[in-house]
Amino acid sequence: MNLLQYERQVRQHQHRVYGLAVYLLGDREEAEDVAQEVWLRLWHHRHEVDEARLLAWLLRVTRNACIDALRRRNVYRALVRTDPDGVRRAADPGRAPDDETASALFREHLARALRQLKEPHRSIVILREIHDMKYEEISEALGLPLNTVKVYLHRARKTLRKLLSEVSERATV
Repeated sequence: MNLLQYERQVRQHQHRVYGLAVYLLGDREEAEDVAQEVWLRLWHHRHEVDEARLLAWLLRVTRNACIDALRRRNVYRALVRTDPDGVRRAADPGRAPDDETASALFREHLARALRQLKEPHRSIVILREIHDMKYEEISEALGLPLNTVKVYLHRARKTLRKLLSEVSERATV
């Protein structure tokens, strides 16, 4: 893959890579960093990646980079807390990070529910429902058997329904 092919591939797939990162991380700036990391990895591995399987490779690398970013974020939150006045301090080891307040908007509830899903359920839902990918594409992108993708998607949808119904029940009480 030469520079022109690389640039074409970035333009062609940048929205999917960034979109997946945003949904997995819930943070646009962090998603931009992950997307840049993915594009650097593609450049370094440009001679090894089969162009026919490029999208699956990109989505797998994006998902893995997001998982790494989430791990770093959790370690940081365990070590540092932010006071209401915006000052960062060493976290009290016996104290859990503050919970986010619930939002009235469905979109925020959905994003929160998505974040509660375990991997690979979260990735499968995002790729299927948000990125409108076919089951076969998801199977290839995540390296999972087709039937496993279907079963995990069914379980993830069921969990999302339960999580969202709990939110709506609390809102009506």
